[in-house]
Amino acid sequence: MAQVLLELKGVSQYFPGIKALDQVDFQLQQGQIHALIGENGAGKSTLVKILTGIYRPTAGEFLLEGKPVHFQGPTDSQRAGIAAIHQEAVMFPDLSVTENIWMAHQVRTRVGGLLAHRTMKNRTQALLDQLGMKLDQGTLVRDLSVAERHLVEIAKALSMDARVVIMDEPTSALSLREVEELFEIIHQLKAAGKTIIFISHKFDEIFGIADAYTVLRDGKFIGSGNLADTNAGDLVKMMVGRSVNQRYPKAAVEKGAIALEARSLGKAGCFKDISFQLHKGEVLAFFGLVGSGRSDVMNAIVGIAPSDEGEITVGGKPVEFRSIRSAIRHRIGYVPEDRQNQGAVIKMSIRENITLPQIETLGRLGIIDRKGEHALTADFGQRFEVKAASWEQKVMNLSGGNQQKVVLAKWLATDPEILILDEPTKGIDIATKWAVYQYIARMAEQGMAIILVSSELPEVLGLADRILVMHEGRIAGSFARDEADSETIMHVAVGQVAAIGSLNTTGGKHP
Repeated sequence: MAQVLLELKGVSQYFPGIKALDQVDFQLQQGQIHALIGENGAGKSTLVKILTGIYRPTAGEFLLEGKPVHFQGPTDSQRAGIAAIHQEAVMFPDLSVTENIWMAHQVRTRVGGLLAHRTMKNRTQALLDQLGMKLDQGTLVRDLSVAERHLVEIAKALSMDARVVIMDEPTSALSLREVEELFEIIHQLKAAGKTIIFISHKFDEIFGIADAYTVLRDGKFIGSGNLADTNAGDLVKMMVGRSVNQRYPKAAVEKGAIALEARSLGKAGCFKDISFQLHKGEVLAFFGLVGSGRSDVMNAIVGIAPSDEGEITVGGKPVEFRSIRSAIRHRIGYVPEDRQNQGAVIKMSIRENITLPQIETLGRLGIIDRKGEHALTADFGQRFEVKAASWEQKVMNLSGGNQQKVVLAKWLATDPEILILDEPTKGIDIATKWAVYQYIARMAEQGMAIILVSSELPEVLGLADRILVMHEGRIAGSFARDEADSETIMHVAVGQVAAIGSLNTTGGKHP
């Protein structure tokens, strides 16, 4: 049998009003890729924080190579060879790639103890080359895409020569091609004797990369074993305590009037000649690889980063949004991809976040209707099953998936007529994901016009009435629901197929 590298025995973690972990067992073998599985709020993030020294467990034992360890902080964990790549990369945007990678463990000269800048730069470039990243090591992090930031975090873990690398939703911002490249890197790490804890809600990834699994539910250990001995259905039952209907609930809905139209939108360096119509009762999907310009188009529509050219009409009338507030007044809701910087104010409470877009309507003469505010928060917080000690808990203290639920609840609480969802199921567990799908289907049936931006092809194919595929800032293909297939869409997305005929982005089939 492989050597047990790391083990938790009966570990519990208590907070006021919350039992985050309750008598949890976890065993990690040397050279293993181990999937940590559970719904949002199951205790995965708490377990990771114990492993990385952020939390000291309330009870239980933590063993490393059979010997008890007591980390006093993250530095102790790093010295023991444990590194974590978090779902939301915490980086210094105004520092370079090299400076971010070596921030906590700078290389110094033997004489004088000065920073060995050239050595760090050379080592950074070697790490970037190993990861297949075509980046200048001097690039500022603020100029990187979300996907590139995640890969820099992986390079940082490699720079520390970690024995255990924890990857928390590492593929959430990556394209399919980048996921394949990441998996190659993970296999390389395993071959080099590294041990990986892989956290993901995507079962195809779990079964495609991991050797073993551990399932948590409501802070408790449910089971573990080899992935070769189980299947997705059994894991779902362990996660949620019941079977989950995994069929996409989208029904055919007769399209209504045009709710929103974009005509020849363009923004220098981002996208060009974007034209489409969105009808009431329609789910219009935008698909494309990371960097294709999808999110840039959405930011332009709602006024976060307005386009340089073109026109937008809502209800047949020209509009010019220069801020998200103007979009809200036209009953447009927007769930952005970057939930921590755009979607939520993480230092504020759940209540404050959910009611923030409606602060004007919830108040009169500058006085907030607290009763109405609490009722609205409870209604939508419960709909999305946000797991928290109370509605006053700060969003920053929630798991990534529960943060996403708060953002979804916030915008659906505004009762929008047009809803733009950019990666709405990013980091959400399987049960909540299907609940979101049901909401999308139900809202479309009620006449809401919905734009869905997603990197998950099954999601796009299962929910969309029409799919627009973007490549390098342009719409490269348009597909109706009954003619779309994953292979063709991917060929268009990667530029292997030229734009299909004379694109009809107003709703008909392509030629």
